[in-house]
Amino acid sequence: MIICIAMIFSCGFPLFYLQTRVGKNGKDFKLFKFRTMHLDADKKGLLTVGGRDPRVTSIGYYLRKYKLDELPQLFNVLFGTMSLVGPRPEVRKYVDLYTKEQQQVLSVKPGITDFASLEYINENDLLAKSDNPEKTYIDEIMPAKLALNAKYIQQQGWLIDVKIILSTLLKIVK
Repeated sequence: MIICIAMIFSCGFPLFYLQTRVGKNGKDFKLFKFRTMHLDADKKGLLTVGGRDPRVTSIGYYLRKYKLDELPQLFNVLFGTMSLVGPRPEVRKYVDLYTKEQQQVLSVKPGITDFASLEYINENDLLAKSDNPEKTYIDEIMPAKLALNAKYIQQQGWLIDVKIILSTLLKIVK
């Protein structure tokens, strides 16, 4: 409620941003997030580059920094389109670039956090250092994240999930 009130006063409505992502078995679904960008900012690109992307609202900066913009994805968990732990769902544009082997990530329900989320918690900063952020994402970051997703799929279980959840909370607090 505090986040919603702060958002209303700082950037107005809508509070939520719905983005089509690809879930289990390649099925599209709407991912819920708190809106952290100015309206129609996604038309200027899908990747957020750097901590001070001009498309990000003032409150959006802090929501992203502390990963609070992800909280509405608990609705996705309740609706059954996501789980707490699992490979992060991607947009169709990038899923269409997956190799056959990388498509195994679509065999499990996507999650709010995973090994890749922990490893690339500062992905925006990495992309900000690149001359071509989209190329860097496609050629370097995305394959590395998909390899971490494959590791999760091979090792998945409730103990790994608890470890990932606790590690995520610890990284956010730090």
